[in-house]
This record gives sequence, C-alpha cells and structure tokens, in this order.
Amino acid sequence: MSELILDNVSRWFGNVVAVNDVSMTIGPGVTGLLGPNGAGKTTLMAMMSGFLPPSAGTVTLDGEPVWRHTDAYRKIGLVPERELSFGYLTGRQFVRANADLQRLPDPAGATERILGVVDMVEPAQRRLDTYSKGMRQRVKIAAALVHDPAVLLLDEPFNGVDPRQRMQLMDLLRQLGDEGRTVLFSSHILEEVERLARHIEVVVSGRHAASGDFGAIRRLMTDRPVQYDIVSSDDRALAAALIALPSVQAARLRAEQGLDVQVSDLGSFAAALPRLARSHGLTLFELSPSDESLESVFSYLVTR
Repeated sequence: MSELILDNVSRWFGNVVAVNDVSMTIGPGVTGLLGPNGAGKTTLMAMMSGFLPPSAGTVTLDGEPVWRHTDAYRKIGLVPERELSFGYLTGRQFVRANADLQRLPDPAGATERILGVVDMVEPAQRRLDTYSKGMRQRVKIAAALVHDPAVLLLDEPFNGVDPRQRMQLMDLLRQLGDEGRTVLFSSHILEEVERLARHIEVVVSGRHAASGDFGAIRRLMTDRPVQYDIVSSDDRALAAALIALPSVQAARLRAEQGLDVQVSDLGSFAAALPRLARSHGLTLFELSPSDESLESVFSYLVTR
C-alpha cells in the first residue's frame, strides 16, 4: 500500500504559473484527476512521477521525496499522454527495454507476463507504428507495469480509444485498484471518471478545487441551491404547498409527472417535507437529488 502526498506544491515556467499551491493525498484504489484542458493535470503528473521538480512545496511517496530519489522511481509506473516515438520497435522490444531499465532479475519473463495481462502477446511481435491507438495505450501500460509498481499514473489514458478498448482498459484499472495499488488517471471526460473512480481530485486553472466523493463534494456546496426531483400523489397540490416554505426557492411542475424543486436550506426542507405531505394528505413516491452528478459538480467548480 503506497501513498503519494503533495504538500503546497507549485510549479511555474517563467512568469506562467501552471500549478498553484496544491495539496492532496492519493492512496490505494482508483482516483480520477479531473480538470479541463490546461488545468495543470499533466504538470501534476510529471511532478508525481519524478520527471519534474516542484518550484515550491514537496511531493513524497511513502514519506520519501519523489524528485531525484531512485527508490521512489522503482515504485512508480507512468503512462504519459504523448505518443510513442519508438515506432521502429516491436511492442515486445519496447516493454523489454523498460524491464531492462528497471534491472529486473528476469526481464524476459516479466515482459511476457505483463503482455499477457494487457492482452498484447500476439501483437507484441509487430512494430509500434502499425498499432492502433488502443493497442499503443495498452503497450504503454504494459511498459509502466512491467516492474510491478505500487503506483500507476496515467495521463488521459482513454484519449482516442474506441469503446471496446476503453472498456478493457477500465476493467484493467479497476482490477489494479482492487489489488491495492494506487492508481491515478487524469481526464477531462466526465463519463470516464464517473464510471471508473468514485474518488476524485479536481483541478481548475492550476488550483485544487475539490477532493473526495463527488456526491459529498456537492453536499459541501452550501452556497448553491440543491435541486430535487419529487413525485407525489398530487404534484400540483404539493407544489402550491411547497412554495410557501421559506427553504423552497422554486417549485416547477414537469410536463408529464413530478416536480423540480430548488431548495436553499436542506436541513429545514428535509424536516418540513414529511409533515407538509401528511398535513395535506399527500403521498410521496419519489424524492431524489437531481444535481449530484459529476457533471453538475464539475460545471459548478469550473464556472464559480
């Protein structure tokens, strides 16, 4: 079990600040690093993997600094977003080169084992420049995993991958997380993060905007009204009764069935709703938050 800790980390290039005072902890399991393009995700990945020193702050793995620390590098596997520039190598040669760099006792055996894990044994005899995007992603993951690292960092791993290959990669990352590895992948695609990682770290304009379960993040946004879907035995009567509550900002009838209700004070609304329904002889069939999705949370964090 390994843990990456970023403590007040900043990185600037001349006068451009790419990452600004970010602190976060990445532990075992699958974590999504979410942010729009240009948010600083790739720079954070580079500092976590030891390819780039922080301009300020520290990045540590299990209490040891990552930058210029050889033992830390042996615990980390990095899958960069950039395309492979070794098209003249076969997949097997590329993975084997990484096994040799790690000075594994049995580099050939480790290469074949990991090619099997990513289902690339047969294509491994072909040159990299003949691979599809999905195959290149899988062989990059194989190279990152060949030394059996405790930490796997993947920068936009699903870019350009077809739906079938995306599902295969997601299954593999889930399996690695279930094994107790620390898996962090960056993405700007909400669907990918929502399907794969319940825990998220959000960066916006180089700053750390939020951390945790996206449902919990939404509940912490006390400055934003909560949206509810409600279905009852008489939606029109319920809407008329709800609008009189101080905690209800708006109640709108939907075209077919149900209400869209906007609530400013969740506590008082939750206490008042059952009493109100009982006093008006109404039955509540459905009550669910409609804005606790990752898309809703992310949109709010980016625009606020």
